[in-house]
Amino acid sequence: MTHVLITGSADGLGLMAARLLIGQGHTVTLHARDIARAAHTRTVLPTAENVLVGDLGSLDGIRTVADQANAAGRFDAVIHNAGIGYREPRRVETVDGLSQLFTVNVLAPYLLTASMTRPDRLVYLSSGMARGGDADLSDPQWSGRRWSGAQAYSDSKLFDVLLAFGVARRWPDVLSNSVEPGWVATRMGGPGAPDDLDQGPVTQTWLAAGEEAATHVTGRHFYHQKERSVPTVAHEARVQDALLDYCAELTGTSIRASR
Repeated sequence: MTHVLITGSADGLGLMAARLLIGQGHTVTLHARDIARAAHTRTVLPTAENVLVGDLGSLDGIRTVADQANAAGRFDAVIHNAGIGYREPRRVETVDGLSQLFTVNVLAPYLLTASMTRPDRLVYLSSGMARGGDADLSDPQWSGRRWSGAQAYSDSKLFDVLLAFGVARRWPDVLSNSVEPGWVATRMGGPGAPDDLDQGPVTQTWLAAGEEAATHVTGRHFYHQKERSVPTVAHEARVQDALLDYCAELTGTSIRASR
């Protein structure tokens, strides 16, 4: 039995993944951004062990979730599922003066990874749109250029791959991988999404708790339980380190290499 934390699991793929894991006999802790959504989530999935509460749109909120997670004990696996989609019509600034999309999609999984007791497995939700992402860090907050929700999202999902691969390199004792669940008909994906919704949560749960040899890998990217290529830049250690160092500067918390 595996103990798994899934962020952003009040609905959508996160909740679907939780149902799959619980159905397989695993213990799952959910996460919701506020008390009302947490209460609803407990009603929808009462077999979940717990629901952590905290808004991942601020550094304090992320740290609050990390503190709750550590108080609950060590998790075997964490699925970093929470995210903001590509349809955001304007740049939203957080209380920290940062892009909300970057904060939720990139800084939240980074800071949770850096702050929580280290699990055995980490799974970061990316997207097929990462192939159109730009790893340039000259303006990742979109403070100096005209906003494009689709491009900002694509960049963030490429950053998630870089994060997964960078952590895999720095922590060789942890299985750290990224997943694209497909363009599926969730609230984020929209009703016209063409991919199979039932397949949407499968790969991340498989990587989090699977016993097959194929799940005991690190620094890989998956789609529907098969490895899939990513932009070449994602494999470059200097680019991974640039992102990790940038996130460390923003948060004051580093992900240091294992000795």
